[in-house]
Amino acid sequence: MRVVDLARQNSLIPAGSARTLTKGDAFKTVLFDTVTGSTVTLPAATGTGDEYEVCTSVLATSNSHKLQVANATDVFRGVLASVDTDTSDAVAFFAAATASDTITFNRTTTGSVSIGERVRVKDVKAGFWAIIDGWYGATGAPATPFSAAVS
Repeated sequence: MRVVDLARQNSLIPAGSARTLTKGDAFKTVLFDTVTGSTVTLPAATGTGDEYEVCTSVLATSNSHKLQVANATDVFRGVLASVDTDTSDAVAFFAAATASDTITFNRTTTGSVSIGERVRVKDVKAGFWAIIDGWYGATGAPATPFSAAVS
């Protein structure tokens, strides 16, 4: 069983416009906290078991909030739930494709429309980030937030 320092685990840290996470940020919650969008970059996946969470505390009004991996070989595995916030509150699920390395909350169909949107990931193996859980709001027709954008 892994023991985690509770003071460290419950910490909130700002992303600002860009933040590259380190092992010291594991088990903390990183806040998407700028109206001009925040980009959070995970450390390289090596199988440490470390978890990282990002949460929307400020809605972007330009650009996008993004969570991305550190390099062109790391990828996400798992699903995120979306909630159609402007019409039906319908829930849909989107799975990461084989090469998915970026999650983009684009201010409409893929998120950054609701405070509290979040993604929690775990470093499960070299090259692989497991999506433990997460959700985002969507306006219009919900769409996948996953893409292959890291080079």
